[in-house]
Amino acid sequence: MKKTTTVKLVRTAVIAAVYACITLALYPISFSVLQVRVSEALTILPLLFPEAIVGLTAGCLIANCFSGHVLDIVFGTLATFISAVITYFIGRKIKNCYLKVLLGALPPVIINAFVVPFTYLAVSELEQAYFLGVLSVGAGQAIAVFALGIPLYIAIKKLNERNKGDTSQ
Repeated sequence: MKKTTTVKLVRTAVIAAVYACITLALYPISFSVLQVRVSEALTILPLLFPEAIVGLTAGCLIANCFSGHVLDIVFGTLATFISAVITYFIGRKIKNCYLKVLLGALPPVIINAFVVPFTYLAVSELEQAYFLGVLSVGAGQAIAVFALGIPLYIAIKKLNERNKGDTSQ
């Protein structure tokens, strides 16, 4: 196996493990109507690494299996996959660094804001609360992705550029 293939495989596994571990370690704020799923900060990584799509999807699937709700397992994981793919394509199409990061952070916020409250509705009688759920999940996503994910992106991008410049490896 080539070194680059091994690095990508390991990176995929690490992203999945970190996503699942952070989500489960912070279970009370990861699986509630008023949630800030801190692990969603990682959803900006497809801007840097295409393998992050699989890592995020696997990590979300693993974490959502602990929610006990089939709809969350299916639709929550699907929302993460779709937003990761869109974020990846934004990263490939947009060349302006600031615009790339800003636009790349939007899909996980918007998609999860509309999908996650749907999974709550299926198990409750609170149909009128859907838009309140959109606002609360969207706010939690925005905190995770903008306040934590963008600084994470900047730090990893700098490390990645420094490692590419280091020829001693």
